[in-house]
Amino acid sequence: MRKFNVAVVGATGAVGEELFDILNKTNFPINKLIPLASSKSVGKHIEFANKEYDVIELTSSVFEEHEVDIAFFSAGGSVSAKFVPYAVEAGAVVIDNTSHFRMDPDVPLVVPEVNPQDIAFWRERGIIANPNCSTIQMVQVLKPLDDAFDIQRVDVSTYQAVSGAGKSGMEELVKQMQDFFAFKLDESSKETFFHQIALNVIPQIDIFLDNDYTKEEMKMVNESIKILHKNIEVSATCVRVPVLRSHSEALTITFKNNIDANQAKEVLKNAKNVTLLDDPKNRLYPMPNIATGTDETYVGRIRKDNFRDNILHLWCVADQVRVGAATNAVRIAQIWIKEYSDV
Repeated sequence: MRKFNVAVVGATGAVGEELFDILNKTNFPINKLIPLASSKSVGKHIEFANKEYDVIELTSSVFEEHEVDIAFFSAGGSVSAKFVPYAVEAGAVVIDNTSHFRMDPDVPLVVPEVNPQDIAFWRERGIIANPNCSTIQMVQVLKPLDDAFDIQRVDVSTYQAVSGAGKSGMEELVKQMQDFFAFKLDESSKETFFHQIALNVIPQIDIFLDNDYTKEEMKMVNESIKILHKNIEVSATCVRVPVLRSHSEALTITFKNNIDANQAKEVLKNAKNVTLLDDPKNRLYPMPNIATGTDETYVGRIRKDNFRDNILHLWCVADQVRVGAATNAVRIAQIWIKEYSDV
């Protein structure tokens, strides 16, 4: 099998760390690994496959110098905007974890379980975009249900972990909890989030737009339509909760026709990379502590609406650093290697 020179931009970040773990566990065909980060991280090291690699400074010429074939970007939209063109110019296929290219009409936005065929459009710009973490787990659940029963509308409320804001988000929650138990929690302890996150929930993720939805909420709306290739109605309310890792979502799904909950369970039971956990009598349902560290999207609490026979309610949870970012990116790369790397 051909092996590839693989660069990871944002090598010292939360998603970068997970990328290395998943690349290792999947025996990704790596010829040379190139960990890239800003000049502040030069001098640091990363562990991969029982070897230590020096972190290399991200520059405009580094992709050509190392003959990079595949470049994973997870260092923020401004970094992708500046450096992705250099990676593409050097001949690399870019898999971008930021929001910068997601809604570009010439860039495929891909969840492998949903629209793997769109990877073929990587040739347009040399870029494949990774969707928002909350969008990924949602469409993994929606796609098989839509194929079987024809979805008309989705109303979703998210319960998003602090790690969605990166390492600083996790550190802020931990520090605030420590301060709370030391009786010294005050307003000065908030930097990453708009309000105190410890023992609180914040119904705002990202900035508000003119329609009073947040940018995060509109990402879920617009990205779902692009990925599913369907003008589905989506309304989202995104909430930050004091959980370290793994996003949860409550979905209310309206179908064209009447829906049977048991049939829906059977469809989801057979869906790829989806695990059904739905036994309410035994208190079995998805929770963040079940999903964290795994590469599955967990779904449960599946039930019909009490008033309308064409509405279904369910609950899903996934590790957003893995399923919602790193795992999805690696799965994209695996398909690209299999289907398109020799094109």
